[in-house]
Amino acid sequence: MLTLHTAGLLLTGAPGAAPVPGGAVAVEGDTVAALGPYEEVAAAFPRARVRRWPGVLTPGLRQWHAVRLLERCYHPDPREYDELGEQPLTGERLAALEMSETRRAGSVRRGIQQMLRHGTTAVAGSCFADPATSTALARSGLRFVSAAWTPGVPVDPGLDPLRGVSGTAAAFAEPLTVGGRADFAVFDAPDEAALLKAGAGTCVATVLAGRLVYRRR
Repeated sequence: MLTLHTAGLLLTGAPGAAPVPGGAVAVEGDTVAALGPYEEVAAAFPRARVRRWPGVLTPGLRQWHAVRLLERCYHPDPREYDELGEQPLTGERLAALEMSETRRAGSVRRGIQQMLRHGTTAVAGSCFADPATSTALARSGLRFVSAAWTPGVPVDPGLDPLRGVSGTAAAFAEPLTVGGRADFAVFDAPDEAALLKAGAGTCVATVLAGRLVYRRR
């Protein structure tokens, strides 16, 4: 089914492209069928299902620190929150945790879910030592993209790909293009500057290869 996603502002991520107020992305299967002002896209696809989102629709984000976040952190199960808290465990707390293969695999799956909740559609690099990580990433559908440049590694890298970048474009995995893969996210922010300030925690939806894989309830 062809679906039209529209938001208050569309950023395609293409070099030199201006933001599109009231922009829309038409998705057919896993592919972008059209981009542009909502009125134009809707007229071209009058029978498309329409999803309306608040805020800014952008290309999906690239997670620079996937190795650290998935292989050097433990993401607690919600049933462990009373004991371990909700935040990822690192350092001494991670070293003190009794780790089984089942527990590790569960942490990786939850870490990927958290990435999707932050608009991530791609991870930088492809060198993952843990087979559980490689398997979970392959099943997730997340793309692997170049890690030729990174914004540096903070002492405690978080799940927000917008952290530490000078502009949103540096966090985009790939520009949105007609005929390209439909990987994008929507953030509850009024414009690009507000998004950069508020961060990817404002994500309300993530679309990966045309599939809605996260939606804030």
